[in-house]
Amino acid sequence: MKLGKDNLIPNKVSMQFNKIQGENVVQVVKDSLIKEADEATFVRIKNTNFKNGIIEVDVLSKLLATASPTDRGFIGLAFRIDDTNSKFESIYIRPTNGRADDQVRRNHSIQYFSFPDYKFDRLRKENPEKYEAYADMGLNEWIKLKIIIHGTQAKLFLNNNNQPVLIVNDLKLGADATGAVGLFVDVGTEGYFRNLKITILD
Repeated sequence: MKLGKDNLIPNKVSMQFNKIQGENVVQVVKDSLIKEADEATFVRIKNTNFKNGIIEVDVLSKLLATASPTDRGFIGLAFRIDDTNSKFESIYIRPTNGRADDQVRRNHSIQYFSFPDYKFDRLRKENPEKYEAYADMGLNEWIKLKIIIHGTQAKLFLNNNNQPVLIVNDLKLGADATGAVGLFVDVGTEGYFRNLKITILD
């Protein structure tokens, strides 16, 4: 899917079109006024009504010059976004954690959350380890994300691996939720996206 001004709507983010290594990419940065984590900070893809299927995209994240020591290069996908951007599911990655020397940080390389009621801090407190996982990744490198969604299950695959790095079996919005797809970033991140492909199966 071509990512251009005609089919992208920024929501609490800024959006620019750039080239990296000669390729057209979308650059997304979270609005600096949004201080909380796991908010509706994404570029919404127009005319996507997604329930079950496959979402694929290449992502690359850099830390902004203003990033704090706790910023991790947060970047990923939002899906089943409702009409008012007030409910959605999301899976994102923390590239700086993938090769950290601290094993606890490494275990927090991947995150699922559900907006607005199940952000990462609540999920980590109530169900530690269930909605996070480790995978090898780093800043300033292209990482292929592939999420397969069916009913209340989502599986994340990285870089064409055959096995998922995260499986969520209880998506909080339920099996009947539908909505748009979005390109998600969080605080301190300069995020880049290319090669978006959406396959709707239901």
